[in-house]
Amino acid sequence: MPGRLEGKTAIVTGGGSGFGAGIAKKFRQEGANVLICDLSTENGTKVASSLGAEFITANVTKRSDWEAALKKCIDTWGGLDIVINNAGACYPNKPTEQVTDDEFDLCYNVNVKSVYLSSSVLLPYFLENNRPGCFVQIASTAGIRPRPGLTWYNSSKAACSNATKTMAVEYAPKKIRFNAVCPVVGSTGMTHLFLGKPNTEENMKAFTAVVPMGRGTTPADVANACCYLASDEAEFITGVNLEVDGGRCV
Repeated sequence: MPGRLEGKTAIVTGGGSGFGAGIAKKFRQEGANVLICDLSTENGTKVASSLGAEFITANVTKRSDWEAALKKCIDTWGGLDIVINNAGACYPNKPTEQVTDDEFDLCYNVNVKSVYLSSSVLLPYFLENNRPGCFVQIASTAGIRPRPGLTWYNSSKAACSNATKTMAVEYAPKKIRFNAVCPVVGSTGMTHLFLGKPNTEENMKAFTAVVPMGRGTTPADVANACCYLASDEAEFITGVNLEVDGGRCV
């Protein structure tokens, strides 16, 4: 049986670890061509090699790196179909008045500007070629039901979700879909930042205690949601924030 993404080409940012690596793995299993974009050449190369994917070192806050990613997809596979904006950044959980300018800028550059740049660079490609496209942003339950201590991270994810809905309405007539996946905290390289303390089983208990299903989000959970939204099965789905959170936001 052909995979659900057979013949499609996808960019996955932050694909060298965590949720991004899980998404890249699922997409390859489902037949997609995958370009992993990551700041870490070591991590990105390792994951890409293990999956039979391609890799490019990329900073998602730089327009030129998005242009290079598009060129890589066209040169390697002849086009682009799916964009997964997974790369994210956060600062350590702390009182809002203690957040620095650099920490604020980091959140908004990586979590919001990257989504702006992906649309600014890639939408013209889809429009000029009259080609359907699919963008999936990895947002967060933090943008829907925020907790104290991560004000500017939370608001950056809310901005990501709002921009997703706005573009979904704007580009629906062109068959370009925009959706967001909203995980609750899981075990990734940024978990200790969300917690504001080491990522241990004991420290995670306060977070998972408010998740009705009793655990955090895994890379496989996020990957499965992205696969559905990127597949033809979801051709009539646009503008949704899909909460992958075990009931946290109910």
